[in-house]
Amino acid sequence: MSEALKVGVAGLGTVGLSVVQLLAKHAGQIERKSGRAVTVTAVSARDRGKDRGFDVSTLEWFSDPVEMAEKANIDIFVELIGGDSGPAEDAVRAALKRGVHVVTANKALLARHGVDLALLAENNNACLNYEAAVAGGIPIVKTLRESMSGNDISRVYGILNGTCNYILTRMEAEGIGFEECLAEAQRLGYAEADPTFDIEGNDTAHKLAILTSLAFGTKIADDDIYVEGITSISTADIQAADELGFRIKLLGIAQRTETGIEQRVHPTMVPKTSAIARIDGVLNAVAVDGDYVGEIVLVGPGAGGNATASSVVADIADIARGDETPVLGMPAGDLKDYQRARMRMHEGGYYIRLSVYDRPGAFAEIARCMGDAGISLESIVQKRHAADEAPAKYDADVPQPVMLITYETTEVAIKQALEAIMSKGVVAEEPQLIRIEKLN
Repeated sequence: MSEALKVGVAGLGTVGLSVVQLLAKHAGQIERKSGRAVTVTAVSARDRGKDRGFDVSTLEWFSDPVEMAEKANIDIFVELIGGDSGPAEDAVRAALKRGVHVVTANKALLARHGVDLALLAENNNACLNYEAAVAGGIPIVKTLRESMSGNDISRVYGILNGTCNYILTRMEAEGIGFEECLAEAQRLGYAEADPTFDIEGNDTAHKLAILTSLAFGTKIADDDIYVEGITSISTADIQAADELGFRIKLLGIAQRTETGIEQRVHPTMVPKTSAIARIDGVLNAVAVDGDYVGEIVLVGPGAGGNATASSVVADIADIARGDETPVLGMPAGDLKDYQRARMRMHEGGYYIRLSVYDRPGAFAEIARCMGDAGISLESIVQKRHAADEAPAKYDADVPQPVMLITYETTEVAIKQALEAIMSKGVVAEEPQLIRIEKLN
């Protein structure tokens, strides 16, 4: 057996503690499978006196993670601090410059600096592993970097944020509104006190940017993603989707098109028969379409201390056994410049909810605007208010919800039609627009 691999862990929060515990609990198994013992020899956190359930007196202690990266006697620097700059970035750069391997769960750091860090790792003969940065315990990074090397990938998509999936699942199952579901998610610890990053789609976008680079061999382009969150989704949309044979999921989707790579994050209606539609609660799922393997779907916990630690330790074990894989699936210098597809030319079906004044000619105006934009409608459903919400007598100024489903059309045509409808004065508020995705 080789000399023990020495690990330094920066950040002793939920994930950091789970990593330390997992390495201790399964030390023998990890050594047998990797051919080398792995031991934590250094840690970094703000409060040395805090009781963390293990003895830190035998370890090198650093209050500054950058100092640990620069000076600790370690082979691997594990970054679990978070953030796309500051101490996390400085510490990772310092470790790589020394030729110390890095394992991180930091999606924001990789989305912003991934290509630059990959070059730094390569130039210093160091590994940069990050399985835990995307979809927690799901081994999607290894799948794309290694297992699907022989496939030409046309699309990668998935549910990449457990908070949003939990909220949408509860809204559907219990018929309760977005705000109530969000409050419950915060109470249970599934959502942060400030949930903006999750519910507005930014967390999903960071993860998608990394998957896009791995899938298509392009430089990471986290600022070239079309992003919508789930805050506008109502119980009416959830119910309409159910009646039409769909479920609503927040998806991150990257696919190759004739005009470039299309990256988008938005609420999506998916057929109930699709695999992704069956993923509920805080689970994540990632699907990959390859020309030889077809579609594969990986499902598992996307967050949480133990699930994330599982991926971190898997990366450590790879380094222990001497596995070296290019950070982004190929040498960083070989990555192609990202060419963004024209999103407004995106084609597909759409669900549209309008709040329509019940006046003569209103439907004719809507149909005319759709026809002028070259859009064919598959169905039109008018929903009357529930009995307890309806006005005491007919009132043409009380808008009624109207749901439209289009046949396949383009984003630019939809936007043109909706702008025209808004100008006619027949709707009371901004239309709700949700894309319908063709999935297996």
